Amino acid sequence: MSSRKVIAKNRKAHRDYHISDRYDAGLVLLGSEIKSIRNHNVSIGDGYVQEREQELWLLNTHIAPYKDAHNFGHRDPRRPRKLLLHRREINRIITKLRDNGMTAIPLQIYLERGRAKVEIGVARGKRQYDKRADLAKRDANRQIERALKER
Repeated sequence: MSSRKVIAKNRKAHRDYHISDRYDAGLVLLGSEIKSIRNHNVSIGDGYVQEREQELWLLNTHIAPYKDAHNFGHRDPRRPRKLLLHRREINRIITKLRDNGMTAIPLQIYLERGRAKVEIGVARGKRQYDKRADLAKRDANRQIERALKER
């Protein structure tokens, strides 16, 4: 098994969405962007995945410009970035995205063998009462664990 170094996580993803499937995708980056990712200067909280001409693109993720490099070609930190997946996976994700209410969001960005990758999840948004039910379930589990620990 190869080692994964997690760079950034989307902490809101599990709170706001029911995640059904997960996929690992490569990212098409510029030279200074990978250096910035290695320095943990990335934010994926507002990001999402969109289909454009039978390809998947990661939008609204912020990769800060690398401070020690010239800004050649990397002026917009929120520029769209192409995702690299197998054709079967792309077709599977696109058909799920065309379903009503489904979306694809980045769950985490990580480095694997020196290459930046993103884990995306196909998800459905949670309703407010779903969030409350999850919170109540978590609190009940905490109380049960405390009671068992005190015994």
